[in-house]
Amino acid sequence: MSDRIRNIRDYANDYDKSVNYPEKFWSEIAEKFNWKKKWDQVLNWDFETPHVSWFENAELNLTENIFERLLPTHENKTAIIWEPNDPDADSIKLTYGELFKATCKFANAMKSQGVNKGDRVIIYMPMVPEAAIAMLACARIGAIHSVVFAGFSASALADRINDCEAKMVLTSDGNFRGNKNIPVKAIVDEALNHTKFVENVIVLRRTGDKTHMTPGRDLWWEDALEGQSEQHQAEVLSAEDLLFILYTSGSTGKPKGVVHTTAGYMVYTYYSFLNVFQYDANDVYWCTADIGWITGHSYIVYGPLLAGATTLIFEGVPTYPHAGRFWEIVEKYKVNQFYTAPTAIRALQVHGTAPVEKFDLSSLKVIGSVGEPINEEAWHWYHEHIGKGNCPLVDTWWQTETGGIMISPLAGITPNKPAHASLPLPGVQPVIVDSEGNELIGNNVEGNLCIKYPWPSMIRTTYGDHQRCKDTYFSTYKGMYFTGDGVKRDHDGYLRILGRVDDVINVSGHRMGTAEVENAIDEHPEVVESAVVGYPHKIKGQGIYAFAICDAAEKSDEVLEDEIKQLVRKIIGPIAKPEHVQIVSGLPKTRSGKIMRRILRKVASRDLSNLGDISTLLNPEVVEDIIKGASLD
Repeated sequence: MSDRIRNIRDYANDYDKSVNYPEKFWSEIAEKFNWKKKWDQVLNWDFETPHVSWFENAELNLTENIFERLLPTHENKTAIIWEPNDPDADSIKLTYGELFKATCKFANAMKSQGVNKGDRVIIYMPMVPEAAIAMLACARIGAIHSVVFAGFSASALADRINDCEAKMVLTSDGNFRGNKNIPVKAIVDEALNHTKFVENVIVLRRTGDKTHMTPGRDLWWEDALEGQSEQHQAEVLSAEDLLFILYTSGSTGKPKGVVHTTAGYMVYTYYSFLNVFQYDANDVYWCTADIGWITGHSYIVYGPLLAGATTLIFEGVPTYPHAGRFWEIVEKYKVNQFYTAPTAIRALQVHGTAPVEKFDLSSLKVIGSVGEPINEEAWHWYHEHIGKGNCPLVDTWWQTETGGIMISPLAGITPNKPAHASLPLPGVQPVIVDSEGNELIGNNVEGNLCIKYPWPSMIRTTYGDHQRCKDTYFSTYKGMYFTGDGVKRDHDGYLRILGRVDDVINVSGHRMGTAEVENAIDEHPEVVESAVVGYPHKIKGQGIYAFAICDAAEKSDEVLEDEIKQLVRKIIGPIAKPEHVQIVSGLPKTRSGKIMRRILRKVASRDLSNLGDISTLLNPEVVEDIIKGASLD
């Protein structure tokens, strides 16, 4: 069997096989990898406990499956292209051979500082090649990495250090991001005032800013590397040994440390990358995410490198120094697969097509969307102006907890339907259930999205708190993983993700996804971005409250609010017309670009108690502005 699906018939056959003979299906894919010891059992699982174990008792090292497995054929192939924040600065290209030496060297450096198998290492770094090298070096020695987005506050960083009891922090003096220069090391220093676990900090020189170094604890990156060998014998790990912890923010309280283990994650990210993006041997692939998010882990570093791909890492932002920066990079490197977030697309949409038209995008073969359900307007703009109507658009649905893409078109194979995640990947068994947990069979049904059977890259636990994992994901519906998302299966059997279940509004007994109302609002020519939430309504049960960013200096807020209400009424119907529309300067977003609807629901409900930690937001200042502007009858 080939790992690469080539047509819709292959997909149907592989999907059937993966459902009827899952262990045989995944073992055949896993056979392609290098194992120190083969598994005794492909899968052992119980969703009640929950307990999931893939390739039980097998032994391997993930990095050997990037380097030792691929170097005979890929030594001189470009593994990583790095494009800096400043377009006039020098880019970097690392071959698989060079990346291997750099990984070995840094693995030795960490070992010499006392980091061993099972130790936790925090990576708090900008988007530079060293960040990927750090991840690979951790995997090489069996240390468990936890990457924290280098924009989180000192308190958020300290929380994560303390939760996993990290022994080492890898960071930089500073970080270039657009026209900003962020003092990264100073944030680390502040965080370390609130933790007792960290023994060493290794600091990369990036900005050259004056940096405080604590003697005996802090070490410059180049000094750590001095005299280290470019050879390293990889640590032998068990299949279920921890590979990394990645924290996701809870609505309240401390963040959840999502745990991913070695073998299953390796097999699934390789397989999903190859098939969703239909990667060919000489393609240049670019995912614009930050490595601080699961998308960066799975589809910048691990998935592409396991598939022998050339993966592009970009340090900057889409609008600096101009709104055509993404497209400039696509032209420069002749990018073939481009994967970004709807937030980025909508932000660029505002600038019109002029910045796009300056650049040659003819190299693009696949475009993709990740992070949230993409609204139809953004889907069409992206497809028409970036993909030129010729590129398949893979609208991918997955989560930090799933480890890899779960539902998505396969590029050029699955027929595209705007704003539909479409069909599950082989090995993924989604079900739609009602609020009582009854499975809804057939097409034209809507309910809650669950997964009824394990897949290799799924969450194993929440670090240090298995009960929290059980309560959050496996207790709502017996014997199923609950995604927390609503979903609709249409007349073609295609799945459309409706957003978080608590983002489904019930108005007078009519259920509607907030995404549907947002799509209608976004049709207004002056609306840049919108977010819709439900709030308690005396008569209807729930009312609809809309927040909209508009670009219309010549119109009053009152006029815009009325126009938006009438537009929704026209597109969806009177039942969907928002009771309240608030024109806002911005929407509260996480650092990965997701709108924090939890905060908006609080504002709409006039419940300003327990807003949770807003310091980790991309733009915490907008929260106060929204509160001031809110007015409910």
